[in-house]
Amino acid sequence: MPNLASAKKRVKQNERNRTRNRARKSVIKTETRRLLDVLGSGDVKAATDAFTLVTKKLDQLAAKGTLHKNTVARRKSRLARRLNAAKAGKAG
Repeated sequence: MPNLASAKKRVKQNERNRTRNRARKSVIKTETRRLLDVLGSGDVKAATDAFTLVTKKLDQLAAKGTLHKNTVARRKSRLARRLNAAKAGKAG
């Protein structure tokens, strides 16, 4: 247990931030799952809309410091590859 006042404050801050970050990560996991489900169904228009929403939320997570910017870039890239593959499959 912390003895110093600053350490006690830091414990409270860490708990508050951990709770906030977990909630944000949960939201992005849910949105990503929705995108992958839509991609699986083959609805490219809905998948494009879902991809826009996911990328926006990922960028917000990077801006807030919940996820590192490179992690966000990697996730967006992988989702974009799947979306582009679905578009190419639909066209071809």
